[in-house]
Amino acid sequence: MSVALRTRPLLASLLACAVLSGASAGSAGAQGLVDDGGASWRSAQPPPPAPPPGVEPSSTPVGLGHIGDIEFWAPNRGLLITAGNGNTVKPGVWAYNGRVWHELSEVCGGTDGRIAWAGPEEFWTISDGRPGQAANAKGELPQLADDTLCHFAGGRVVASYATPAFNISSYPAMHAAGCISANDCWFAGEPLPGEQPGSFHLHWNGSSVTAEPYTAESYPVQDMRLFRGQLVESVQLLASTQSEPPPLHVINREKVSPTFQALSGMPLYGEPGELPSALGFLHLSSAASALWGATGGAISGSEENELAPGQPTVVRLAGGEWSQLLGATTSPSGSTLFGRDVINSIAAEPDGEHAWLALQTRQDAANPSPTATALVARIAADGSLSTEDLQSLPSGEELGPKGGTAKVVCPAAHDCWLASTQGWLFHLTNGELRPQDTDPAFSGLISERPADASTLQLPPDSVPPDTSGLPGEVPSFATITEPSTRQTAATATAPLLSHLHSRLHGDTLELRFHLAVKTRIRLLAERRKRVVASTPKRTLAAGDRKLLLRLNPRSWPTRLRLETHPLAPLPTVSANSESTQTLSTSLVVLPNLRSLAQARLP
Repeated sequence: MSVALRTRPLLASLLACAVLSGASAGSAGAQGLVDDGGASWRSAQPPPPAPPPGVEPSSTPVGLGHIGDIEFWAPNRGLLITAGNGNTVKPGVWAYNGRVWHELSEVCGGTDGRIAWAGPEEFWTISDGRPGQAANAKGELPQLADDTLCHFAGGRVVASYATPAFNISSYPAMHAAGCISANDCWFAGEPLPGEQPGSFHLHWNGSSVTAEPYTAESYPVQDMRLFRGQLVESVQLLASTQSEPPPLHVINREKVSPTFQALSGMPLYGEPGELPSALGFLHLSSAASALWGATGGAISGSEENELAPGQPTVVRLAGGEWSQLLGATTSPSGSTLFGRDVINSIAAEPDGEHAWLALQTRQDAANPSPTATALVARIAADGSLSTEDLQSLPSGEELGPKGGTAKVVCPAAHDCWLASTQGWLFHLTNGELRPQDTDPAFSGLISERPADASTLQLPPDSVPPDTSGLPGEVPSFATITEPSTRQTAATATAPLLSHLHSRLHGDTLELRFHLAVKTRIRLLAERRKRVVASTPKRTLAAGDRKLLLRLNPRSWPTRLRLETHPLAPLPTVSANSESTQTLSTSLVVLPNLRSLAQARLP
């Protein structure tokens, strides 16, 4: 079996690297880079998913397809999201139980999906939209890559969030996800469409998913990490950027104002005149004591960037101070160590004193090749690089090319995982066996995804009941409560809102409802995505409540929307009780006051 090495003279003397061309699943003991603690890189490719009934199963490993993200709750509880690989591996989610990876969900996969843990049995994914949506007037099909959310809890997908395509309110592609707590999660991506300033963000507050854009800048958000009770997000600075804007923002905990803050003071740019847009976005990784960021030259951009690409750069935040460990401001040897390589992933070890870098050539990063070799490097907090000898894994050509390095993550000391661009997994381990995770929430196969706003809906057989007593327009009204995520055989979580009724008194809409717990709430009336009336934000106690909203006949609303924030945990009730039926979508019927509005116009 041949051995593939990728080396440079400077690397050979300064850097310990592992060329992970791939090893067969049967060569689990194949040694790669020997790390402190006796750990080494080993092939850890799982067997393929079980075939359909009547088809002989195969034990020969296959690539899992493009792996967008790998995240761990514990060293023996991990998740990855994949775009799938033909008919063999469906787009979905795989789980690690301390011994082996296995298919967890054959739904909610993503072209370049993301994972955010919200609790030990609860997580979110940025996933692809459902196929089959209608084309626009030009016959163009909607772009479905990474534009929906799936909420997993208790071994199932409890909710799916999406929007119909080709609307100004349609979700764009999202690239970053993170949770501060189970009731405080964020998802972000592309700049807002059209002339709207800002970058797209969605916020989950425990009962609803609402759009809350960051309006100060219009840069794509590309990564997000939890660090000391805040989410730090990384943006891709655009080619038109001439100043040195902060590439990182902080998202504060709910109820902390302001929600977004720019994170400055980072020694990122070099001299003379390294353009901010010449750098790629900062890939982030956090440990208990430090936040790491790493990037290389931007993959695409202006011709100026191509002529003077940014240097591979590593920065670290510890003790409230930033330091640049690698980049244009470091020593001359450090500034050219990786040439024009791109650092496309970083994984901080739990002690915060070391991190692993995943490297690719600029060419392979722009167009990943199955025959590219995977290269990783280990860097210390003082910027030093290992001086151990260059070593490699067996290439395993009989199983096909493995591709370059895509993702790297370290859930424990001397315990890291690497995914190649072709969906092959490698494990840095000293051979220590972890306790096998037997939680049933991660043992079955999830095959169902709930309906969402993008799902094709058939018209109802009858007109929804009109509680106003008058015929009229029926604007959609989402109560934004989600099915219970912690149901048992005997109990379930009660819905936040129930028993909605509306009535019109002249120009004033009265909305009656029942609140399960004390809630901060506001009612908004919209016409063509523009708010034409709203109530003040009010804090209402649990029980039967009502809101009054004065409407303008000149700008009659076509849609009503409730913004809710529960201020206490939702109670549990008997699963057989009528009140356990969570109200996910309801229609508030408004009478048609077109004639009334016309009569009042001068």
